[in-house]
Amino acid sequence: ATAKSSAIRIDTAGPAKIRSTLDLAGEIQFNQDRLAHVVPRLDGVVIKSAKNLGDGVRKGELIAVVESRMLADLKSEHLATQTRLDLTTTTFEREKRLWEEKITAEQDYLASRQALAEAQIAHSNTEQKLLALGLTHEAVIRSDTSNLTRYEIRAPIDGMVIEKHLALGEAVKEDTIIFTIADLSTVWAEMTIYPKDLDSVKIGQKVTVRATALDVAATGRVSYVGSLVGEQTRSAKARVTLPNPERSWRPGLFVTVELVQNEAEVPVAVPVDA
Repeated sequence: ATAKSSAIRIDTAGPAKIRSTLDLAGEIQFNQDRLAHVVPRLDGVVIKSAKNLGDGVRKGELIAVVESRMLADLKSEHLATQTRLDLTTTTFEREKRLWEEKITAEQDYLASRQALAEAQIAHSNTEQKLLALGLTHEAVIRSDTSNLTRYEIRAPIDGMVIEKHLALGEAVKEDTIIFTIADLSTVWAEMTIYPKDLDSVKIGQKVTVRATALDVAATGRVSYVGSLVGEQTRSAKARVTLPNPERSWRPGLFVTVELVQNEAEVPVAVPVDA
């Protein structure tokens, strides 16, 4: 009765897997490989902001609209080169037919062919400028004079808006970061390694990440070990990529990373706390 009330029990020693572990302090961070900084790519004035902080977005979804005079100039140039290309194409086809029928000189035919080639190059150049701004080929083809200044900004990846730096009526520069979008389906557990433990941490090692604040745990493997020791902290960084389907691993959360240094199967073992 005394043993029972004291939670004492009798077990039989037997085979076991003995592990040597190292506990490291860590922090959950965004997966930097799945983080996108959205910039307008041209100067303009914000006329629509479709997403706010914390909103989920899908790749290609509209997140903002900017009015840009620079875009109007590019679209006008594209329409002009398209018109010039159509005219030179018609001229070339006529000159080719007349030359084949021996009505005009070969020189006129060659001149029209050169003009057509120059028009094609100019048109292709303006089209590539528009495509470089993120416009689709279909949108470039559909360009008309009714909405020359309207520039739609779309999400480059699936994720969540974690930063927003624009407001209606605000003038933005082409290199201003107006949104930061993070894909939280995976996160990094970044740990600090002091020099004495550097030889114990290697890529591919199995780890268990625990967050005592949330009482959750996950397993993974070391995907990166830094080769430099910081001058201020005198420590290196390593990280583990964790799947985060339930979004329970939140960036900024402090965690403990238990790293398995070695494992061994033994025929008989007694627990340390026995």
